[in-house]
Amino acid sequence: MPRLLRTLFAMLSLMLAVLPAPAGAANNDPIVLVHGFLGFGPDQFPRSGFLYWGGKGDVAAHLRAYKGPHTVFTSVVGAIATNRERAAELYTQLKGGCVDYGAQHVDSEANAKAPKCWAADPLRNPQGYPPALYPAWDARHPLHMIGHSQGGTTIRALVELLEHGDVNAGNGDLYRGGKVGWIRSVTTISTPHNGTTLRDAVLDILPELSSPLRDWLLADAANWELAPDGARTFNAWARTSPNVVYFSIGTQATEAGARCCNNTDRLIAPLQNRYYQYPRTDMFAYYKTYAGEWIVPSMLQHGMGGYTQDAPGRVRIDSRWFPNDGVVNTVSMRAPAGHPVRDFDGTPVQGVWNYLGTYRGYDHFDVLGWPNEGPSADPIYERVSDILFAL
Repeated sequence: MPRLLRTLFAMLSLMLAVLPAPAGAANNDPIVLVHGFLGFGPDQFPRSGFLYWGGKGDVAAHLRAYKGPHTVFTSVVGAIATNRERAAELYTQLKGGCVDYGAQHVDSEANAKAPKCWAADPLRNPQGYPPALYPAWDARHPLHMIGHSQGGTTIRALVELLEHGDVNAGNGDLYRGGKVGWIRSVTTISTPHNGTTLRDAVLDILPELSSPLRDWLLADAANWELAPDGARTFNAWARTSPNVVYFSIGTQATEAGARCCNNTDRLIAPLQNRYYQYPRTDMFAYYKTYAGEWIVPSMLQHGMGGYTQDAPGRVRIDSRWFPNDGVVNTVSMRAPAGHPVRDFDGTPVQGVWNYLGTYRGYDHFDVLGWPNEGPSADPIYERVSDILFAL
């Protein structure tokens, strides 16, 4: 997008952000969408027209118009970065400036790259940086944040840093803490709050084999955070704030084994055990190879629908973890282990995870509206919008 158009778009977004709430709405605070691991921004594939949020559709545009107008920003953070690094990038992209990853990360891969910068004032921008999304952001101008997959844990890291800071990270603005009330609500969709067994299942099938995939999974810190053991450490640091209203959504695209007629792919799993989970026929084809009882075609290692482990010192994985959406275990999507959680009853409770339920038949990217045989994602975002703007 040319610089002039980016500037005009930023100014228009700021004007829309201060519009009064539509009739019947209690607030009209902007929404920020945060993508997951390996995600991408709206300008990543301009010729194809394919969006992370919507596929061939556009979730952000739908949210802007649904009972609107509303302001909706689509953020772009590191595709394979840690939650802390992504949180620092998200903060700067919204407020403006150059990303400060913190003193303890001066030698990190993120800091070794060219600095990521955004202009807080698009009219005073000699470097030609892209405009910041919402420089006015503060406690008087709060945000709703919606994250898919790792986008949810990225938002949780941001809440922790905003409110509590990090004295070991330096004196950067993000790390001073005290920014209470900047985020009105957090909504996580298919987020691995307690990790996903996908990483461990892949590593277990290659226990002694040296391979680039195994080396990458073992070495990458972001992947470790997304595994159950790493998520446990992350959950002890990223607290659930008493000042934020939290919502979570689960997805499930597997079914318990049966002799017949359970809407699963019988070519992948012709013989089934009712104890395990198997991918539905409408699950994205690639996910089916590891979402069920076995990683296909090996039949030597359990997939997500049958993987267990109870090694000392590790997070215990049992049959509760079998249902999944092809990427994340459904049980992990409800809330961080040990944090307060309740089933949503129509009345949001602040400082608690309000679980909006499990959407069965939705795989990890059906919920984004990506082209597939699965159901439409629009009703999910419309429900979330109704809840957020009534807070």
